[in-house]
Amino acid sequence: MPAPDPRSSTPRRLIVGTLAVLTVAVGLIVHELGSGIPGDIAGDALYGVLIYLLFVFLIPRSARSLPAALAIIFCTGIEFLQLTDIPARAAAAFPPAVLVLGAGFDQRDLLVYAFAIIGAMIVDVAISRAMRRRSADRS
Repeated sequence: MPAPDPRSSTPRRLIVGTLAVLTVAVGLIVHELGSGIPGDIAGDALYGVLIYLLFVFLIPRSARSLPAALAIIFCTGIEFLQLTDIPARAAAAFPPAVLVLGAGFDQRDLLVYAFAIIGAMIVDVAISRAMRRRSADRS
C-alpha cells in the first residue's frame, strides 16, 4: 500500500471542518448565554474565526494569509451590509439569518474580526510548523 501523499488536503480539511463545527457550537452557546459587550465581542471573534476556517476549508493548500485576507474582507463586507436594511429584512423572513448577517453596524466589530482572524491565522501557522517539525523528526 502506497504512503499517503503529504501534500493531500484531506487531513487538513477534516481537522478544519471539525474545528468549524466546534466553533459554531461554541458560538451558539455564546449567543444564548453571553450578554452585553463581552458576549458580543466573543460572538464576533468566533464568527471571524469561523469564516477563516471556512476559507481554509475551501482553499486548504493556500498560503495562510490568503484565507485570512478573504475572511477579513468577508466579515468587513457583512458588517458594512448592516448599514442597509437587507439583514433586517432577511432576519424578518428567516430569523436565523441574523446569525450570519448580524443586526446592526458596530465599528468595534471590524477590529474584533481582524484581531480574531489574525489570531486564528497565527495559531494555524504555529500548529502547521510544529506538525511539520514533528513529521521531519520521525523521518
